[in-house]
Amino acid sequence: MSAQSVFVAGTDTGIGKTFVSCALLRALRADGLRAVGMKPVASGCEVTPDGLRNDDALALIAASEPRPDYPTCNPFAFVEAVSPHLAAAAERAEVTLAPIEAAHARLAGAADVVVVEGVGGWLAPLSPTLLASGLPQALGLPVILVVGLRLGCLNHAQLTARAILADGCHLLGWIGNAVDPAMDRREDNLATLRRLLPAPCLGVIEHAAEAAAATTALAAAVAAVHALPP
Repeated sequence: MSAQSVFVAGTDTGIGKTFVSCALLRALRADGLRAVGMKPVASGCEVTPDGLRNDDALALIAASEPRPDYPTCNPFAFVEAVSPHLAAAAERAEVTLAPIEAAHARLAGAADVVVVEGVGGWLAPLSPTLLASGLPQALGLPVILVVGLRLGCLNHAQLTARAILADGCHLLGWIGNAVDPAMDRREDNLATLRRLLPAPCLGVIEHAAEAAAATTALAAAVAAVHALPP
């Protein structure tokens, strides 16, 4: 049977998609599943003797079981820490879907669940003709939205949720990540998000949470993945 897969999107860059994706991988593994992470496109990579390496992709690999090889986890890796379409152009390259689809198929053949982490926000450009939103569309993946809990999140979360649905994708749910420990009236903002977003809250991760606490906070996300049709 093919693996289940989910796409982890974010309301912005730098709001903890990797941390949440790794916590979700650990939670799925703790539930007895073979869970593997994927970072299809990564800019901001380090040159190493083994090739370009990205910290986010390496974190996903470390949280996976079985652990994928690097090129399968991260088919498109670029040096410059800028928007992927600019980083790719600087290296005379272009992000295309076929290598991503092939890598995802290999991961799905060796796991029960594949957690695919996006890059930037929902409409981040990957090439002149491809946006980040094109990845879950091409792969047919339901989306979990990571909402960075900080001032402005109510607007960003609603806009992103609307865009996800307008693009024909299934919004499985959202996860709040407390990126700003000093956020005013956080609980009121969470209550507002629960009222306004058209999908359930699948967990809230506290600021600077330890890995174990973050993993425990995602029990509802694990249940939502289990409930996906085969």
